[in-house]
Amino acid sequence: MQQNESIQTDKKKIIVLGSGPNRIGQGIEFDYCCTHGLIAIKESGYEAIMINCNPETVSTDFDIADKLYFEPVYWEHIWEIIEYEQPEGVIVQLGGQTALKLAKRLHEKGIRIIGTSFDDMDIAEDRGRFSDLLKEMGILYPKYGTAYTTDEAIDVANVVGYPVLVRPSYVLGGQAMRIVINDDELEASVINLLRLLPGNKILIDHFLDRCQEAEIDAICDGEEVHIMGIMEHIEPAGIHSGDSHSVLPVFNLGKLEVEEMIDITKKIALKLNVKGLINIQFAIKDGKVYVIEANPRASRTTPFIAKAYGVPYLNIATKVMLGVKKIKDFTIDKHLEGYAIKEPVFSFNKFPNVNKELGPEMKSTGEAIRFIKDLKDPYFRTLYKERSMHLSR
Repeated sequence: MQQNESIQTDKKKIIVLGSGPNRIGQGIEFDYCCTHGLIAIKESGYEAIMINCNPETVSTDFDIADKLYFEPVYWEHIWEIIEYEQPEGVIVQLGGQTALKLAKRLHEKGIRIIGTSFDDMDIAEDRGRFSDLLKEMGILYPKYGTAYTTDEAIDVANVVGYPVLVRPSYVLGGQAMRIVINDDELEASVINLLRLLPGNKILIDHFLDRCQEAEIDAICDGEEVHIMGIMEHIEPAGIHSGDSHSVLPVFNLGKLEVEEMIDITKKIALKLNVKGLINIQFAIKDGKVYVIEANPRASRTTPFIAKAYGVPYLNIATKVMLGVKKIKDFTIDKHLEGYAIKEPVFSFNKFPNVNKELGPEMKSTGEAIRFIKDLKDPYFRTLYKERSMHLSR
């Protein structure tokens, strides 16, 4: 005899996809996003349904969502739930890369994706399409190419120029990313990558060495773009953004560079018809601003900015996604005395045999926030001194 504990209601329903188990590249930050998203859905008059399988999260507490499906975030489970619940739509922006990668399946099945459409998200996720868009808009980006074999990779690398960043497409936390400086290193990296992920498309970008990295998180409602926060990384280029100390607001970049980053963010968000959240990462070298990538979803820095400024950004972004509010409907009042620093948290003491050298593949297992009054703070000065020593090598 079959039994179903899920009782259907007559209310309009919205499903939120979580990020599954915590792991490197996708941790508790996205639980914060999902939790505040669920609260916003309920405030907007919908029944909020959560799909996630992590007992360590707040979003899976019994009193957060109206209904919780404690299931793995896999397509087979999700499709079964969607067929039963018949929701108004599904939110994929709050659960990190795991949720975002399911957008294609949802789109193919004709399920409404709340907020930014699948095609617009795919432009940002597909390096080729995104670079073509940047070229059309006259925005600088590192030269790139794609390959499926070692021979193709070597040909591409010699065109874009060494050093190059080698990475597979659509992966989490910079998995298998490497910076290489010659054909031999490239061949070894590609062989290893294809062994790990056979058949995966390989992305090869010219690596902008000795440049400054920064990123912007923003909300767009299709008409207006609100800049949530602009963060400058202390570590130089080549260190994954999840392993970098990010300072909010910027501390060293010039006014013109910051204004150009803001202008680029607004142009990209509007061009992609973003409805909800977007994160854009930049490289600044010799006064020129390059776009590294755009993530059309909540990033791991979204909760950091919300806490630093004391603004319920996830609540605002979710209501924008749902279409029940516009940015102009909110009074956004930021408060931050001094600076906030996002500190990566590492667990090397629990994994003594793991290579501790930082690079483009993420290794941190979490993050913390530290507030400082000014740039004379000893903690900041020590970090910045270490960066200067690294650049002088």
